[in-house]
Amino acid sequence: QVQLVESGGGLVQAGGSLRLSCAASGRTFSSYVMGWFRQAPGKEREFVAAMRWGGGNTWYADSVKGRFTISRDNAKNTVYLQMDSLKPEDTAVYYCAAVYLRGAVVSDPLRYDYWGQGTQVTVSS
Repeated sequence: QVQLVESGGGLVQAGGSLRLSCAASGRTFSSYVMGWFRQAPGKEREFVAAMRWGGGNTWYADSVKGRFTISRDNAKNTVYLQMDSLKPEDTAVYYCAAVYLRGAVVSDPLRYDYWGQGTQVTVSS
């Protein structure tokens, strides 16, 4: 059974940092793209960042480029989202997701096969 479990959310002041973690289990993800999405109240779920678990490509939304970094630790089967220079508009529930690499459209949440439960990130001004 595939499980993606996010952690690391919380309350932070604008300009601060948080690191989200996504612990993955239940299958081998080497042929998957791991993505981070977020959803603010009243808004659609939006793409934040993604990377090939096997290494190489990374993708970022323009709104987070230069501030957020996606990475992974193979030994821990964990994907991270380092978030720096946080802004109030980054406030949302953040979700980890996985999609099979072949034919993946990394920015489209409807294409993803597996999802975590989400973790709340709140940035105060």
